[in-house]
Amino acid sequence: MTDDTAAIALRTPRLSLLPAHEDLAAAAAAFHARNALHLAPWEPPAPPDLATAPQQRERLRRAAAEAAAGSALRWWLQPVDEPTRLVGSVGLSQVSRGPFQNAMLGYAVDAACEGQGLMREALQAVVAHAFSSAVHLHRIQANVRPENVRSVALLQRLGFDDEGLAREYLYIDGGWRDHRTFALRNAMFAGVPG
Repeated sequence: MTDDTAAIALRTPRLSLLPAHEDLAAAAAAFHARNALHLAPWEPPAPPDLATAPQQRERLRRAAAEAAAGSALRWWLQPVDEPTRLVGSVGLSQVSRGPFQNAMLGYAVDAACEGQGLMREALQAVVAHAFSSAVHLHRIQANVRPENVRSVALLQRLGFDDEGLAREYLYIDGGWRDHRTFALRNAMFAGVPG
């Protein structure tokens, strides 16, 4: 993965997937402000200033640097018919090379957009990119709370295999929460690069 091919914009019929860039700070802050309660049961505790433009600008700068270094890729979801609104995010973090060739998948969608198939559309584009020659991963892993029925169903529809339960995996919503581990393997992966 190189910095000129990995952090690119992706497109789907209804979405533009925008790579992390500090120009998105105000819209990202608005997303977090709208969705704080919606996302709280599924994500680790957020810093108190998460829904501010300065905090988002710093996070976006860090995400762009991680993309340039090849350690993570993050996108914000923007409806093609609403070019100033962000309605979700997708990230591939902890990109590991060598004999693992794996990344951790994370995603979030606006409460007002649930059930519309937007996240499925976005994840299909991200998986295709992650398994392309530009990024060339062998495996993508996602960890989801079993209670998050929508997210579990989404991963299953996308072909992710349920690999089992990780007990007390992550501190979320006031306690250590179990997570189900899902993984999708790249059937076209050709060996481990030297």
